[in-house]
Amino acid sequence: DPDVVLGVNTLVDLAICELILQSRLRETLMLEGVTIPDPSAVYLEVDVRVGRDTVLLPGVHLHARTVIGEGCVIGPNCVIEASTIADGARVINAVIRESHIGPGASVGPFAFVRPGTVLAGKAKIGTFVETKNARIGERAKVPHLSYIGDAEIGEDTNTGAGNINANYDGFRKHRTSVGARVKTGSDCVLVAPVTIGDDAMTGAGSIITDDVPAGALGIARARQSVIEDFTRRAAAKARAASHDSGGHQA
Repeated sequence: DPDVVLGVNTLVDLAICELILQSRLRETLMLEGVTIPDPSAVYLEVDVRVGRDTVLLPGVHLHARTVIGEGCVIGPNCVIEASTIADGARVINAVIRESHIGPGASVGPFAFVRPGTVLAGKAKIGTFVETKNARIGERAKVPHLSYIGDAEIGEDTNTGAGNINANYDGFRKHRTSVGARVKTGSDCVLVAPVTIGDDAMTGAGSIITDDVPAGALGIARARQSVIEDFTRRAAAKARAASHDSGGHQA
């Protein structure tokens, strides 16, 4: 009974109080136009605000003055602390702390958005991506398997899979600046401090230590060598060595 006043003397009493308070918070949001398909699987704090027509799916935890806009889809399985999520954003299987997610943006699944991240409108932080103290421009994408730390990324830029901002030299943190409409290749390391100009590209597998001017292509990797007929000759050499040793192996 939500009108019963309980004394809290044990952890069991504390859990009962939490159950009552959570029920009241969820009910308030649903009466304000928030959809919560499974109320028992959503956890709220009293200073959280959620806009109309937003959906909170199971496994959502909203904490510490978090503000969710209208028409969002949050969850399943999200922890959001001290952050703002603008109208129309989508967050799935993610942890977001002290950050701002812009209108129509998307986060996740399996993303870790650390403090100081600002994701602009219609931008994307994708699967297995970690960000920290990063500003990601409108419609920019960090789709998968990347670390973006202490960085600015311009609008409409696409970050290739497996990119890393090497922001720490062992003593100090440094920033990376990536311009607008940039395309970085897969498996690139941008060693800060470094700047990639607007409309530039980087070749896959590059370790970029110097600035790349606007419109240029930066490549930093060893030239590939091809040794023809290597596997057949290596196998023949191994057979010969085995025959010379009498076919015995240690």
